[in-house]
Amino acid sequence: MRVHDKIFIGGEWVEPSGTDTFDVHNASTEEVIGRVPAGTEEDVNRAVAAARKAIEGPWASTTPDERGDIIAALSAGIMTRLMEFAEIIAQETGCPIDNSVGVQVYSSTMVLDYYAKLVREYPFEEQRQGAIFKTLVRREPVGVVAAIVPWNVPLFVTVLKLAPALAAGCTVVLKPSPETALDAYLLAEVAIEAGVPAGVLNIVVADREVSEKLVVHPDVDKVSFTGSTAAGRRIGSLCGERLRPVTLELGGKSACILLEDADLDVAVPGLLPGSLNNNGQACVAQTRILAPRSRYDEVVAKLAEHVGAMTVGDSLEKGNAIGPLVSERQRDRVLGYIEKGKAEGARVVVGGGRPEGLDKGWFIEPTVFADVTNDMTIAQEEIFGPVLAVIAYDDVDDAVRIANDSPYGLSGGVWGTDVEAATEVSRRIATGTVSVNSWVAMDFGAPFGGYKQSGLGRELGPEGLDALVELKTVVLP
Repeated sequence: MRVHDKIFIGGEWVEPSGTDTFDVHNASTEEVIGRVPAGTEEDVNRAVAAARKAIEGPWASTTPDERGDIIAALSAGIMTRLMEFAEIIAQETGCPIDNSVGVQVYSSTMVLDYYAKLVREYPFEEQRQGAIFKTLVRREPVGVVAAIVPWNVPLFVTVLKLAPALAAGCTVVLKPSPETALDAYLLAEVAIEAGVPAGVLNIVVADREVSEKLVVHPDVDKVSFTGSTAAGRRIGSLCGERLRPVTLELGGKSACILLEDADLDVAVPGLLPGSLNNNGQACVAQTRILAPRSRYDEVVAKLAEHVGAMTVGDSLEKGNAIGPLVSERQRDRVLGYIEKGKAEGARVVVGGGRPEGLDKGWFIEPTVFADVTNDMTIAQEEIFGPVLAVIAYDDVDDAVRIANDSPYGLSGGVWGTDVEAATEVSRRIATGTVSVNSWVAMDFGAPFGGYKQSGLGRELGPEGLDALVELKTVVLP
């Protein structure tokens, strides 16, 4: 039981202004494993003030090398406590421990390491010969960043925002999800040990109403949000009213196309980590499996074989492929989608309910639907659980049409023996990232983000740092 009674503001643990708290549960057992203060509007005001004070103080004069050293120290600090982070996140989110170690924690340090190196090479200032005059182009920190992160990959998404913000010279007010707040407290401890200056990182756990106060705060210069498309619309509208820059990484309903020549013995086990990663609680999950009509039954059978063999159980037990969902609310939501799929005529091949023998914990069987058409609810809406929909297509043009027939465009995949042909298909898919013969949904050195209702702007790569600087042109004599 981890009980925190203070809030991290200005480099110190301070008393919250209110008395309300949030309980954090172990998703496998439903037991309360932690408690944190519920931030108030006053706490938000204090956090933003601390961030503003830091950006107007010594932090503003730090060099790229000095900021790189701090980012590297954060990475090293997380690595020294890797298993502690992994176990906390596995319990909070339900993410299986093997996955939590790699995807949730180690990947976070890789992002930090990338920006620790990039900041030393990034062109913060460059001279150009313009059309008339010489110019000096400067890239300056955008200012105080409100970073609002979801519950599914809390540390990793935090780092997607924090690492480039630190590299740019910004300060951050981090708003974690109340459901997965414990790892943020551990990150604050690491930040202190790493020498992050006071006020550069501030953390306030808050509900939706108080979070909105952060979004509209007059001293916030940029908002970076990862979460649902519905919440993204609200945040985008609030920022639009204030002409405030915003990055939105939102939902997805990504398609994985199995081409006619795909080797299913390679492709099916190869795609599943990208489809059921984190129990399907991933915005990049490729949950629409598009199969050629001529091989449809073969694809369904192969998926049923592999998904049916997945072990479901406690997220802390090594070897389990599927853990629980994050909450009772999320489990019931996914069960509702499964019932909707049945009602609309889709056929459950594997799974379809709660696993036997797991009476405690918010578990759902990994589920495969066949006979799905792309207009069904389970093919159009983001389920955020371990549910796959297998959709038949007639030819490559039809596969591309189906893949693009979605309000989302975040991720996607193409599998085929002819890599050149598969790559050509990837060019036709309207989505931010497409993997060819791989389940990997992103590369930390390349931009990540979505088309359509999957968001605005990009994270990762140099583009992730570009999003946190303002451009200034100085015209020279």
